[in-house]
Amino acid sequence: MEIIRGLEALNKSYPNTVLTIGNFDGVHLGHQKIILEVLKRAEEIKGTSMAVTFEPHPMKVLAPERKIRILTTLEEKAKLIEKIGINVLLCINFNKEFANLLPDDFIEDVLVKKINAKEIIVGTNYAFGKNKKGTVELLRRRGEKYGFRVKAVRNVRIDGNIVSSSSIRSLLLKGAVYETSIFLGRAYSIEGSVIKGKGRGKNLLNVPTANITTPLEIAPKEGVYAVRVGFNNSIYEGVANIGKNPTFGNTEVSYEVHLFNFSSNLLRQDIRIYFIDRLRGERLFPDFLSLEKHIRNDIERAKEILSTKHPKLI
Repeated sequence: MEIIRGLEALNKSYPNTVLTIGNFDGVHLGHQKIILEVLKRAEEIKGTSMAVTFEPHPMKVLAPERKIRILTTLEEKAKLIEKIGINVLLCINFNKEFANLLPDDFIEDVLVKKINAKEIIVGTNYAFGKNKKGTVELLRRRGEKYGFRVKAVRNVRIDGNIVSSSSIRSLLLKGAVYETSIFLGRAYSIEGSVIKGKGRGKNLLNVPTANITTPLEIAPKEGVYAVRVGFNNSIYEGVANIGKNPTFGNTEVSYEVHLFNFSSNLLRQDIRIYFIDRLRGERLFPDFLSLEKHIRNDIERAKEILSTKHPKLI
């Protein structure tokens, strides 16, 4: 997949470009449905499939006070979109100047003159331009003028609920990682580098853990989870804890994972933690012995869950 960073870097025209436009935060089932439609139409007209996205997320610019937490970094988003099969990913720098583009200016200057779009496929609630005044209907009317087709794809619903980035954020903040995997079409995961911890897992609890640091802005609710862990092209099973470890009196949130039947040194290695299901919330235990006993129970429960639940890993 070709990645173009910025409109100024787009200096060529692609044949019969079929594109979609969006933030694609999380690249969930709703996004995937639209992207697959783009791929289908591009193949039918022997064209180029393109996804147009924005960096930073528009809400970071338009409403920073909301402190929106992003599900996927740009790099992660690009990997996921590439796996689906898009030919070109155009990432537009979103700033206040771009946010003030009138809908007609966006259509003429970007979609027509810069991209030379043949077909545009978006969600039914797609809005664009200054104050989000641009609508799918406006796109259709301008398509008749400039010679591009427009198709709107309906939302994906699961048990009556619309699959959206905001609904996934809500699920994660509740710790509902299994339900999140259903909305994503894959297990939610975080990637991070293993850093040196305090050694309590191995020395005090006889359960060695790897501590990680991650650039992601959102993580599942604090608690204990059954997980799978990707490292060095292999997948391992384990149990992870997100939280402050109140038994030790910590105040900062840490990310720790214990891998079953694993003894290698992971320090400074990059690993990916796939969250399969939540075991429990974080608790304060009266002593280390009680904590160790509970962790042993967590491990056995995690093994039971991992033997029955197998969401897709990417």
